[in-house]
Amino acid sequence: MKFGLIIFAISLLLGLFSPQLMAQDLNSKYPVDEETGLITYKEVVQEEGNKEDYFNRAIGWINEFYKNPVDVTKVRDPQSGIIKGLHRFKIKDTNEEGLQTDAGVVQYRFLLEFKEGRYRYTLTEFVLRQSSKIPTEKWLNENNPQSKSYLKQLDKFVQTWIISLKEGMKPKVEKNDDDW
Repeated sequence: MKFGLIIFAISLLLGLFSPQLMAQDLNSKYPVDEETGLITYKEVVQEEGNKEDYFNRAIGWINEFYKNPVDVTKVRDPQSGIIKGLHRFKIKDTNEEGLQTDAGVVQYRFLLEFKEGRYRYTLTEFVLRQSSKIPTEKWLNENNPQSKSYLKQLDKFVQTWIISLKEGMKPKVEKNDDDW
């Protein structure tokens, strides 16, 4: 009886460290859309304003955030309240000595949608651009430090993007000049 319990405990422990479960941990850490299977960051943000306000704020934010905003945005439609963009950012490899080298460029698409009292952002279709495009979701199923590093860099970029967008979408505080 004790022998069976020991074998059960060992098999349970081995199961906890299997690559499949580690991949599931990565999948739960990074948002994967159930329909598309793609890493997708999406949120509806409640903020004071209307579609026109959001559109103008978003254009202002895009002009500040991106070096070449006209090239980044593929659709700017104030009537429908939609902005679509395509952008790239670099990821790095770090060796044992701490030396960083370029690992490639990750391309992604973003969508900004505006309605009365709220807006929604979506970042998706992350691909590593090399001689061919490699879906970043591949990294979720790999159990190596390099893939984890790439995912962390991707997530760090997106979190910075989200914080910057939310700050840029806040209503501007009007300063009253003292008339005296």
